[in-house]
Amino acid sequence: MRIGHGYDVHKLVEGRDLILGGVKIEYEKGLLGHSDADVLTHALMDALLGAAALGDIGKLFPDNDDAFLGADSIELLKKVCAVLGDNGYKIVNTDCTVIAQRPKLAPHIDKMRSILAQAMNIPVSCVSVKATTEEKLGFTGEGLGISAHSVVLIEEA
Repeated sequence: MRIGHGYDVHKLVEGRDLILGGVKIEYEKGLLGHSDADVLTHALMDALLGAAALGDIGKLFPDNDDAFLGADSIELLKKVCAVLGDNGYKIVNTDCTVIAQRPKLAPHIDKMRSILAQAMNIPVSCVSVKATTEEKLGFTGEGLGISAHSVVLIEEA
C-alpha cells in the first residue's frame, strides 16, 4: 500500500467556466489555468502520481505545451490512471477536499464523485469529495481563488 497527497490552487477570474471534479458549475467566475483549471482533479492527479513516486502533473502535462491548452482534466486523469496501471498500481480509494468560499458545492458533490470514480474505474463508494469554506479568511475566503487537497491510497496490482 502507498499513500499520496496532492494540492492545487487556481485564481478565480471572469470569462472562464468553473469546472470542479469534471462538473461545470454555474458561477460568475471560473478558474484560470492552462487546461480547464479543474483544481479538484489536478490535486487528485498529483496525489496519484505522488503515491507511485512518478512526479506530478507538471511533469506529465507541462503548462508550456500547447497540446494541453484547454485540456479536459478528466481526460488527463484517465491518462494518469493508465500510467499508474502501466507501473503496476491500482487505486484503492481517495479523499478530496475543495476549499471555496463560494459557490456552494454541496449540490454538485455526488456528480463529482461519480465522474471521478468512472474516470479512475473504481466504485463511487471509494471516492470521497468534501467542500469547506475558510470563513472568509485568506485568498480562498476572500473569493480570489479555489484550492483543493487530495489523499489517495494505491496498491500493487
